[in-house]
Amino acid sequence: MPSPLHEGLIEIFRQRPAFAADLVAGLFNVDLPDWQHARLDSGDLPDLAPTEYRADVVVTLLSGQQAVLAVIIEVQLKPDPAKRRTWPVYLTTLHARLRCPAVLLVLSPDNRCADWCAQTIHIGHPGWDLRPLVLGPRQVPVVTDADEAAGNPELSLLSVVAHSEDPQRDKIFDSFLHALQTIEDERASLYADLVLAALPAATRHHLEALMSTGTYEYQSDFARRYYSQGKAEGEAKSLLAVLAARGFEVPDAVRDRITACTDLDQLEAWIKRAVTVSSLEELFG
Repeated sequence: MPSPLHEGLIEIFRQRPAFAADLVAGLFNVDLPDWQHARLDSGDLPDLAPTEYRADVVVTLLSGQQAVLAVIIEVQLKPDPAKRRTWPVYLTTLHARLRCPAVLLVLSPDNRCADWCAQTIHIGHPGWDLRPLVLGPRQVPVVTDADEAAGNPELSLLSVVAHSEDPQRDKIFDSFLHALQTIEDERASLYADLVLAALPAATRHHLEALMSTGTYEYQSDFARRYYSQGKAEGEAKSLLAVLAARGFEVPDAVRDRITACTDLDQLEAWIKRAVTVSSLEELFG
């Protein structure tokens, strides 16, 4: 089953397909043909044999309605020898289906795995060797400038994941949180959740602490909402703990009402009342 990190990295390209072009051209110096927009294409790449091939993401760059370049995006968290046989199939199948050039871009958050992915795949035919474009931590730029992060929030996100232990990590975090202010709330929440899921526990707690302070300029509406949500969850857990300590059996309906509440004042009032009430009905009375 794919991990949350695997699915989260894929979701970046579903949110903004043109990010594939940013990476291929900006980090790998691939000359792109003239194009106006990017679309998601089916990752299903069947062949005539009864073997199913499916890429993680396929982004196609178009000039008008004409496909001019297809980018196959694969997220690889650990070496998988089978991919060295299937990746060439992905490219040739997509090249035939869309009738345009195709490139393979592999994302790996681990340097050793990235090095494995970057090894040349020898097909056997003279002159036909596949060298995947691989984006590992060493290839991801350190984004510390707020304006740069705002211009490309997805690249800023990858910078946080790749360089969470960098000496400049507070600046990296700062620029990322600044970038979240520039995009719609739904996408900002998705990107924040992805980063927090990908970071080691200690680093995640450090980022959460930064988001809850007024020390940094990125103390935005998004950051305050995120912090308030986290604090509400903590208050709800405290209330349930008090009720459990007093011997109350909390029905699912009551538990759901408590955990769904995001009003900090209401939760604090319930906690104070929970110390002395004789029934759950009295708690909400």
